[in-house]
Parts: sequence; C-alpha cells; structure tokens
Amino acid sequence: MDQETLGSVVLLAIVTLISVVQNAFFASKVEHESKCCNSKGFQRSGSSAFDRVYTANQNCGHAYPTFLAVLWCAGLLCSPAPAAFAGLMYLFVRQKYFVGYLGERTQSTPGHLFGKRIILFLFLMSVAGILNYYLIFFFGSDFEVHIKTITSAISPLLLIP
Repeated sequence: MDQETLGSVVLLAIVTLISVVQNAFFASKVEHESKCCNSKGFQRSGSSAFDRVYTANQNCGHAYPTFLAVLWCAGLLCSPAPAAFAGLMYLFVRQKYFVGYLGERTQSTPGHLFGKRIILFLFLMSVAGILNYYLIFFFGSDFEVHIKTITSAISPLLLIP
C-alpha cells in the first residue's frame, strides 16, 4: 500500500479503534451494573439503573454499523480528514448520549439528535464522493477539489449544537 493511500486510511482506522474501545467501555458498564444488582453475574432483569445502562448500550449498538459504514464510505470516497473529524464528534456525542441516558432520559435527547446530524453529514459526504466518481466516469469532470474544500469548510460547523 502506498503512503498516500495509507495516510487516508490511518485516520479512519484510528477513529474505528477508538469506537471499539468506547464499545468495550459501554459493555463493561453494563456488566458492572449487572453485578451490582445481582451477585450471580449477568442477568437481563434488574434494577431501573441496570435497565437504563442496558438500554443505552443497546441503542448505541444498534447505530454502530450505520456509523462505521458511513464513516468509511465518506472517508474513502470523499475526504478522510473531515470524515475522521465527524467520526470523532460522533463518538463524543455517543458518549454524551450514553451518560445522559443513565440520568433522566430527556438528558440523552440532545446527544441523539446531534448524532443523527453527524450521520447525515457523513452520508452526504459519501453520496458526494459517489457522484464525483460517476461525473469523472461519464463526463470527465472532476469536482474532487471542490468537494474536499466544501466538506473541510462544513465539518467545523458540526460543533454548533
């Protein structure tokens, strides 16, 4: 693999590995809460605290494949740096959602909505990359520089709540 391609993939791989560590953290929280409620090990039924941790973990797990798909598609087809930045923002928001869900469920709503916005941004980056590929293929027009400039300029706007 040449250095340019490797450089594009490394940022996405770092975000992916951080997300794996985050998933392990969420799972350990579920296990810990299960042991605190029941001394018999992991059981699905328990206190309301366990139910909140378990549900937050399940909700994060359900969105995880979608996140990975759009992260890698956006990074490989469009631009890796803005995609990696959006991925890091998503992980931060997912952490906020998880912690917010452990309190009152209404505290998790901003994290959920912000996460959906980041997924939409990554999806649109992916679509732009695919459209650019077909523009090159059929018409010989390459808008890659413009797309990278736009995504690099828009990605910091993800910080606005």
